[in-house]
Formats: sequence, structure tokens, C-alpha cells
Amino acid sequence: MELAIYNINGENTGRKAQLNDNVFAIDANEHAVYLDVKQFLANQRQGTHKSKERSEISGSTRKLHKQKGGGGARIGDIN
Repeated sequence: MELAIYNINGENTGRKAQLNDNVFAIDANEHAVYLDVKQFLANQRQGTHKSKERSEISGSTRKLHKQKGGGGARIGDIN
């Protein structure tokens, strides 16, 4: 596979590059490209989000009922 080389202004330089067909002439797997772009964008996020902890909320911090033996799902405080 042979490709033309362009400069930074987008003008053709007249030179050509020879690329290996085993690497560059294959069809792209769309799902693999999607996953790679998704991972790249996720890594660009700053990740400074935070949720409030028990001590940071207003109101009571007592539990509504005990953790085990009540027959229902685990439940936190009234907030």
C-alpha cells in the first residue's frame, strides 16, 4: 500500500510512503474501534466527582432497622 505524504498545511509534498499490507490493508473491527475510543474518552475525564458521606448530610444518621434478620434488604439511615 502506497500513501502520499502531506505537510502540516495539508499540501502534497510529492513523496510517498510504503505501508505493509498485512497491517494497514485490513478491515477495521468497528466494535474494537468503538471500545478504544470509549476508553480514550473515559481516560480524558478528570474524575473529581464525589458523593456525600454519612457525616456530611443533614438530618439524623441513625439506621431505620437492624442490618440482619429483618427479612428485607439492607437499608441505611433515614436520609
